[in-house]
Amino acid sequence: MKRLINATKNSLRALQVLIREEAAFRLEAILLVLAVPVAYFIASSWRGFALMIGAILLVMIVEVLNTAVEAACDAFSREFNTDIRLAKDCGSLAVAISLVLAGGVWLLAILEWMTGGPV
Repeated sequence: MKRLINATKNSLRALQVLIREEAAFRLEAILLVLAVPVAYFIASSWRGFALMIGAILLVMIVEVLNTAVEAACDAFSREFNTDIRLAKDCGSLAVAISLVLAGGVWLLAILEWMTGGPV
């Protein structure tokens, strides 16, 4: 039980830092709050709703991992290093790919909502 409590404290501390210091994560958190009622209105099923919200949560997960990679790289060295640049660039690419996925999920859901049936 103590492990669970400590893990929760660590997670909440990370959430506070990310909300306070990471503009991209803060924007994604705001987007999530706004997306819940919109997805409820647009989704044709609970599965669709879960997929729409899950896509945004996936973006947030990837953003958290990207921030972790960047923090670890910065803790190692702030001097230019091609391996560190690659690690940071890969994290950025992962965020971009997750955004494309989320955008596609939302686009399909909106098209389905507008046409009244599967696209």
